[in-house]
Amino acid sequence: MPAPIHFRVEVANAHAHLFDVTLTIGAPVANQRLTLPVWIPGSYLVREFSKNLQHMQARQGRRRVALLQLNKHTWEADAKPGQPLVIRYQVYAYDNSVRTAWLDSERGFFNGTSLLLQVAGQENQPHALEIIASKSKANWAVATGASSQKTDKRGFGTYRADDYDSLVDHPVEMGNFWSGSFVAAGIPHRFVVAGAPPSFDGATLLADAKKICETQIRFWHGRGKPPHKNYVFMLNAVGEGRGGLEHRNSTALICSRKDLPRMPRTFLAPATHKQPEGYTALLGLVSHEYFHTWNVKRLRPAEFTRYDYSQENYTALLWFFEGFTSYYDDLLLLRAGRIDNTTYLKLLGTTINQVQQTPGRTVQTVAQASFDAWVKYYRQDENTPNATVSYYTKGSLVALCLDLTLRQEGRTTLDQVMTALWSRCQGGPMTEQDLLEALRQLAGRSYVKELARWVHSTADLPLTKLLQQQGIAVHLEPDQIAQQLGLRVKESGGLFIHQVLRGGVAEQAGFASGDEWIAVQTSDGAWRMQTLEDLTLYTGTAKKITVLVARDKRLHNLTLRLPKATHAVRLAVTDPTLANQWLAGPSKKISPTPGTST
Repeated sequence: MPAPIHFRVEVANAHAHLFDVTLTIGAPVANQRLTLPVWIPGSYLVREFSKNLQHMQARQGRRRVALLQLNKHTWEADAKPGQPLVIRYQVYAYDNSVRTAWLDSERGFFNGTSLLLQVAGQENQPHALEIIASKSKANWAVATGASSQKTDKRGFGTYRADDYDSLVDHPVEMGNFWSGSFVAAGIPHRFVVAGAPPSFDGATLLADAKKICETQIRFWHGRGKPPHKNYVFMLNAVGEGRGGLEHRNSTALICSRKDLPRMPRTFLAPATHKQPEGYTALLGLVSHEYFHTWNVKRLRPAEFTRYDYSQENYTALLWFFEGFTSYYDDLLLLRAGRIDNTTYLKLLGTTINQVQQTPGRTVQTVAQASFDAWVKYYRQDENTPNATVSYYTKGSLVALCLDLTLRQEGRTTLDQVMTALWSRCQGGPMTEQDLLEALRQLAGRSYVKELARWVHSTADLPLTKLLQQQGIAVHLEPDQIAQQLGLRVKESGGLFIHQVLRGGVAEQAGFASGDEWIAVQTSDGAWRMQTLEDLTLYTGTAKKITVLVARDKRLHNLTLRLPKATHAVRLAVTDPTLANQWLAGPSKKISPTPGTST
């Protein structure tokens, strides 16, 4: 039987970046309302997708139905019950990101939240999505995690969803993309890559992704089965970019082409062939988004039990869902054998430095950062590092502190807490109290004080102590010049000030965001500045210099007192036995650190 709600999507004009959408409502009600989401789950910003909708018309049979727009994203159709209502419209698609929609002569992509109207009162009805092949795109195929109802060998045809939430949680990739597949723990996985260069090594990507998926399935279920029956990775390779957005059994990813794995070429000796450094970051992204299959798409904030697509959906738990996922993405990359201990500790050290070098960590708690994501994290400006802290990075360090503390006490690990939470919440909505209860049951004591200090206050985390107790040395090395000055800069076509950090010597000197740093003057003369590294050439032993900046076309002389050296963290293993209890993964029995009791 046909679904009560049926969407038909086809290419209207690839050069104009327009999709045609036809919505058929089998049983409309009088004054049927229709809405388009204003945001997409996983990306916490109101994006106003309705700005791209145009030429909306409605009919019942031969009768044209009047449409009244009630607000920026809601329409009311003067429909009569008893006869199907057909809505036709176009959507402009030219955002080459994972969040919205894209269409050109080479590729099509869309999230349902950008294209598919929500039929008020019928959100829980079955929905169908019919994707029509374009006659001019005979080499195009379709990739999506949606359930196929009737499709051809290229993937065009009809897909079915149980409800609107499920419908829009399956992005669609179209084009002449590279495609490969593998089976992990008995589950078929597909990897498609758009925009790959001729040097792309798909076999390496598939082998690495398979190992990551197998490791994560074992993490959550041991020898059991995961909740998804199939999975699709959709990767868009571009000139410059990186990002991902999680979905129930798929993910949309973006990376720079130069970060893809490369086949050895005949003009390169095998001994000199190395994968790009950015490939590790790509694998970390794959690991991050796949972990979300459990942590946020199923185990999720209670506030997300049912999404309200018409407005912000607030939660103070993104430090857990994004932060803990950020903790495990690289750790499971290590346990999957895709990176070594040295690389992992380097990545972890980078995260620690990012948090420690953010003045906003003393202003905003990580729980507040979660709640404020809609107005701060996703709307960053020149003051962002002074006013907020990332729930990704600090949240990951909260997870680290919890894990190492649990391991020191010897009763359990964060790995076991995560799987216990999955069972406790039945892979569904959870609260912070659920986490506290799982910790109490497995660790044998309350963790209310730890979460109050680490999550709900701006106190620094006890990272050095916990890492040293786990056999990891914390070394201090000189910071980069920008951090010592308290600056974030852009060095393209000149030296421009991007952000001025609170309390740094640059702020004391009077630097402002947008300044162009032109020159410095010391007792030896004036020197033109091109990069911050030039400062080490021209200052010598001076403790104070004069800086020339351009601001709104006016020149200003600033007095800059050069700071004492500040330091960044570097991590190294000192006790392999202790370190590997953590880094190598779960064991049947947790061995307490000498001197602790169980």
